[in-house]
Amino acid sequence: MKKAIFPGSFDPITNGHFDIIKRGVSLFDEVIVAIGVNAEKKYMFSLEDRKRFIEEAFKDEPKVKVITYSGLTIDLCKKEKADFILRGLRNPADFEFEKAIAHTNRVMSKIETVFLLTAARTSFISSSIVRDVLRNGGDISQLVPESVLDKK
Repeated sequence: MKKAIFPGSFDPITNGHFDIIKRGVSLFDEVIVAIGVNAEKKYMFSLEDRKRFIEEAFKDEPKVKVITYSGLTIDLCKKEKADFILRGLRNPADFEFEKAIAHTNRVMSKIETVFLLTAARTSFISSSIVRDVLRNGGDISQLVPESVLDKK
């Protein structure tokens, strides 16, 4: 069984994340969306809300599992018996950052990172942009799955 971990903070999940997960489902038997917990970070949405947003967005997709974790992603991969980390790339800066992490993970384990380019229609979206639009009273309906709109 080919399993991939798709790690992130998902604060909140965006249509870009949604697209990567949907496309990942066609490549893997299971995509585990892993919401990382970082005590140093200040989140806009609670961990419970972030998990619920993703679960609701993929309620009809049995190949998607949503969990939370802390620590190293490669340790989570070992625990979940996943051989792949799934990552989305929006731009060259993402690639440089993700490449360094992928090399480090490969040095520390046998976990491979699979990169998917975001769709052109979602390549400009980031969770930080969504949070900024929300803070300023803007409309995020074109940026996030419907499950996020129910909470905002």
